Amino acid sequence: MFKNVICSACSACCDDIQVDFSENGLIVNNACKLGNAKFQEVVCNRRIREPLMRISGDLEGSPWNDALQKACHLLADAKRPLIFMGSDISCETMKVGLALGEFLGGVVDSTTSVSDGPAVMGVQEAGRVGATAGQNKIRSDLAVYWGTDPLESMPRHMSLYAIYPRGYWTRRGWLDRTIITVNNRGSSPSDRSDLHIQLKAARDYELLSALLTLLHGKEPNSSVEDLTGVSVSQIKEMLEIMKGCNFGVIYLGTGFSSCGKDRIIELFLHLVKELNGFTRFVMSSLKSYCNTGGFSQIASALYGYPFGLDFARGYPRYNPGEFTTVDLLRERDVDAALLISSDLDVHLPAACLEYLAEIPVISIEAFLSPMTLLSDVVLPGVIDAVECEGTLYRFDDVSLYSKRITCSPFEFTESNEHTLCQLFEKLKCIR
Repeated sequence: MFKNVICSACSACCDDIQVDFSENGLIVNNACKLGNAKFQEVVCNRRIREPLMRISGDLEGSPWNDALQKACHLLADAKRPLIFMGSDISCETMKVGLALGEFLGGVVDSTTSVSDGPAVMGVQEAGRVGATAGQNKIRSDLAVYWGTDPLESMPRHMSLYAIYPRGYWTRRGWLDRTIITVNNRGSSPSDRSDLHIQLKAARDYELLSALLTLLHGKEPNSSVEDLTGVSVSQIKEMLEIMKGCNFGVIYLGTGFSSCGKDRIIELFLHLVKELNGFTRFVMSSLKSYCNTGGFSQIASALYGYPFGLDFARGYPRYNPGEFTTVDLLRERDVDAALLISSDLDVHLPAACLEYLAEIPVISIEAFLSPMTLLSDVVLPGVIDAVECEGTLYRFDDVSLYSKRITCSPFEFTESNEHTLCQLFEKLKCIR
């Protein structure tokens, strides 16, 4: 039995999970449905148990060294390879992947560019007033859920970090907290909220502008009601609640306008900064996946840029919209791809997937997926934070070191980091 295990199913990274290996299988306590499914992956029958190589059009089992050698030659022969890293891997694996991309002179990208990239870009432009999840838990008496349904994307967020815990000003837990929800459809938190703002789709910018206008002491134009579907009186009520709290938090999800997301994030950040003239207010981003923030932290620390790094000139360059995965594949600017726990099939447009099927692809995956079907080489993946140790970043950008609860099921590799290190060493011999 293992106690206080960190769950890597989502960016909440709950650290109070209990896992028991029994004769009847894996028994998981304190985890939500997402967390339980994550731990059950250890005994899943969809696991890739051996290296696979495409021979005469079919994927067939092969020795580890042969598959590794084939992957090395595909990468070495490429003029501009793409290395894409998913969020279900540790920061240590990401560090090796970045070094590998620099060595090959390729492009290194992550899930950030197809999910939370606009949030990173907005912070670059406007800065962020933030706090740790612990500070929010202890001090906040107002939670604003904007464009998110935490009961679906992060089921334990309300019970562990935001609403139900007792805090400094909230001795009675959720009874002393106010909840505001803003989205363009009904959601579970809206049933429990004190104020629900039913916003028209893709009108977040207009609502934020109206809030800032009122905050500056001016009356917004009456056309804002038709644009947003929210009355001026409701906007005023929302602003008064935000100004009157002791400590407020905006929990921002990904369900807001898709056009100009980075500019909308900037407006969020300006609103939070100006609310601090009346009370204490912070913003927290509810990231889509477990270690989405990890790549941005590691890449920024090593190279100064958060995602989409191009090493073609021997030094890192950064330009979202040019060096990011979707744009590279759409413009056919790469000639090989190394995918690590990518899940790219759920993010890419059809045209990008069609081109990906035309170029050599190496996948490091723990499970069979659509991406493994189009790969030329498939290397078995190890489940990070379960079968090997590693560092993960929580949704509030706090790093947590997760210990393993079982060993790697393979003799030829201990972790995804170890696999990349082996690949790196063989590439150095070839080039």
